[in-house]
Amino acid sequence: MATPDEENMATPGKEIVLVHHDEDHNMTTPNGENMMTHEDELMETPDTDKLGSPDEPNELALVEVQPNKRRKKKSIVWEHFTIESVSADCRRAYCKQCKQSFAYSTGSKVAGTSHLKRHIAKGTCTALLRGQDKNQLVATYTPPSKGTVSDTPKRRYRTSSSPYVMFDQDRCRQDIARMVIMHDYPLHMVEDSGFVSFVKNLQPRFNMLSFNTVQGDCVGTYLMEKQNLSKFIEAIPGRICLTLDMWSSSRSVGYVFIMGSFIDSEWKLHRRVLNVVMEQYPESPNALSHAVAVCLSDWRLDGKLFSLTFNLQNEAALDNLRLLVAIKNPLILNGQFLVGSCIAWTLSDIAKDVLDAGENTIRKIRDSVKYVTTSDSHEEKFLELRQQLQVPSERNLSLDDQMQWNTTYHMLVAASEMKEVFSCLGTSDPDYKEAPSMEDWKLVEILCTYLKLLFDAANILTTTTHPTAITVFHEVWRIHSELSRAVTSEDPFISNLSKRMLEKFDKYWKDCSLVLAAAVVMDPRFKMKLVEFSFTKVYGEEAPAYIKVVDDGIHELFDEYVALPLPLTPTYAEDGGADGNMKAEDSQGNLLSDNGFTDFDVYIMETTSHQTKSELDRYLEDSLLPRVQDFDLLGWWKLNKFKYPTLSKMARDILSIPVSSLPPDSIFITKRKKLDPYRSSLRPETVEAMICSKDWMQSGLTEVSNALVRMEY
Repeated sequence: MATPDEENMATPGKEIVLVHHDEDHNMTTPNGENMMTHEDELMETPDTDKLGSPDEPNELALVEVQPNKRRKKKSIVWEHFTIESVSADCRRAYCKQCKQSFAYSTGSKVAGTSHLKRHIAKGTCTALLRGQDKNQLVATYTPPSKGTVSDTPKRRYRTSSSPYVMFDQDRCRQDIARMVIMHDYPLHMVEDSGFVSFVKNLQPRFNMLSFNTVQGDCVGTYLMEKQNLSKFIEAIPGRICLTLDMWSSSRSVGYVFIMGSFIDSEWKLHRRVLNVVMEQYPESPNALSHAVAVCLSDWRLDGKLFSLTFNLQNEAALDNLRLLVAIKNPLILNGQFLVGSCIAWTLSDIAKDVLDAGENTIRKIRDSVKYVTTSDSHEEKFLELRQQLQVPSERNLSLDDQMQWNTTYHMLVAASEMKEVFSCLGTSDPDYKEAPSMEDWKLVEILCTYLKLLFDAANILTTTTHPTAITVFHEVWRIHSELSRAVTSEDPFISNLSKRMLEKFDKYWKDCSLVLAAAVVMDPRFKMKLVEFSFTKVYGEEAPAYIKVVDDGIHELFDEYVALPLPLTPTYAEDGGADGNMKAEDSQGNLLSDNGFTDFDVYIMETTSHQTKSELDRYLEDSLLPRVQDFDLLGWWKLNKFKYPTLSKMARDILSIPVSSLPPDSIFITKRKKLDPYRSSLRPETVEAMICSKDWMQSGLTEVSNALVRMEY
C-alpha cells in the first residue's frame, strides 16, 4: 500500500518507480533489476527527464517510464548484443559472442547498459578473450573531413579516447621489448617500482615482467628481425662490403662493430649493422680477422664478400685480414680490396694535429666563450655590444665538445667572426681578464683555414644515400695539392704544420688510392680522365706509372667478372630472369626463340669474340657525361645495366665500398668509442641483439610482426 506521500506523487498514466544509485552509479529497482544511470539515460534518449543531481548519488530519484515510446538505440553495446523476449513482459539482452544473457526489461522497467558495457569493455566475455571476432570489438570514430558529406554515424561514447579494445598481454610484451631497444632503456627498468606502479595503474591486468623475461623478448625480437634481413641480403644480386670498428669498454674487452654495405636490385644503397662481436683481447692481431670470420659464417657470406674497410691497428692484423679475404673470396683481385685506413679516422687524426698546434690559443677562446655563454648577465652585455658594433655574423656562440672536433671548429669560426665584440668586452667588463690578443685571432684564422678543408671532406661522410668514395677521392687529392703548396710557405708555423698533415695524407693515399680511383672510373662523368688529371697533380712526372696501376687493376677485375660462373652472373636475373624475357619475345613471333638459332649464336661468338671490344673498353671510350651537380650515379647504372650487363655488376660492387668504418653520427670523434658500463655488464649476445635490432628498426627495412618470439634465460 502506498504511503500518503507516494500517493500525492502519483499521476494518472505514469508509473512511478523507486530506484537507488549503487556505488557504480547503476540504478536498481526494488526487485534487483539494473536500470539506466543518469548518464546512460541521456545517451539512450535525449528527451528523457533528468534523474536528480549527480552530486547526490545516494538520494532517491523518480523515473518516468513511458514504455509505449519507441527510441532509436544509439549505444555502442548494441553492436554486440541482441534483445530477445523471454516472456510476454520480460526481455533480456544476449551477447552475440558468448550467448550470455543479461537483464534488459521487465514489464515497464528498463535496465541500463552499464552492465553490458562492462561485459565487453573489461574483457569478461570469454569468447572475446579467446580472440574470436576481434574486429567486432573495436569501434572507432572518424570525423568527416571539413566541407565533405559523410554518412559516418555520430560518436557513440562519452569521449573519443575510450574505444573498446581488447587487452593483449603478448602484444604489450612485444611493445615493451621494442621500446627498450629503440630508446636504449636499461632492461631492469621493468622491475623499477615507478614503472611497475605506472603500468599497474594503466592496465591492472598486465602481468609484470622480470629482467630475464624482457631480455628474452629483446633477443626474440632480434632473431625475428634478423630472419627478415637475412632473406633480404640473400636476394641482393651483388656482393657485400664490410666495415670494422673496434669499441673499447670498462671491462678491458673490445667489441667489433661490423657493418655491411650493399646495393639492392633497385640500385639503392643500404648499410646495416650485422654483428657486434666481443673480443677478449682487442689488441691482438687476430681480433679483427676472428670477428670477420664470425660474421661471414653467421650470415653465410662466403663468396659474397667484396671488400673490408677498417682503421689499421698493425701490420700483422692487416696481413691476417688480407689472408682471410683471399681465402673467402679469391676471385676479387686476390684480396686487394682492403681499405686499411678509414678516411674518417684519418681526417680526425689530422684535425687533432691542427688543434694541438694551437692548443693555448684555443684554450683562451674556449674560456672566453664560456665566460659569455654561462652567465645571463654576461651574455646580455655581449649581445648589446654586438648590436652596437653591428657585427654581420649570423652565428651563435656555443661551447665545444672536445670529443667532437667539428664543434671546436664551429666555436672558433663563430668567435673569430665576433672578435671585435670580445675586444670591446675586454675594455668594458673588468671581470673579463683574458681577452685573446690580435696574434691569437690571427692564429685562429690560420687554424680555421686548415680545419675547413678537413671539415668539408668529412662532412661528405655523413650521408648514407649515395656512394661517397668518388667525392672523397676529389677532396683528398685537392687537400693534398693545397698542403703541397703550403709546405713551401715562408711562415714556419704554416710550413711545419702542413708538412705533418701531408705525411698522413700521403700514407692514406698510398693505402686507398686504388679503391678510390676504381670508384671514380665507374662514374661516367669522370672515368679514367679524372684519375689521369689528379694523379698528374699528385705524382708529377711519376704519374704515368701510377695511372697504369689503376688501369691494369680495373681491367683485371673486369676479366674476373667475365670469367665468373654463370649462376653468379645472370644478365637479367634481377628483372625476372632471362627466361621471362625470352617468353615475352616468343609470344611476339618467336624471333628470339631457340628454333635453330643456337648454332648461329655459336658462330657469331666464334667469329666476333676476338674482334669486338669489351664492355669496359667501350665504356671508357664513350664520351663523358656532363657534370651535373645532382647526378644520380646509381640511377644511371640502373638504366644502363642492359647496355653493360657485366660491367654494371662490377660497378654495383665497387660503388658499394664504404671509405669510412664509422657511422655518420660518429664521423668527427677524436677517440675510440667506448661501450657504456651498463651494456658492458650484459651478456655479449644481448648486447649484439640490442644494438643490431635498433639499427634494423630505424632503417625501416622490416615490418612489425604480430608474432612474439620468446627467448627465455
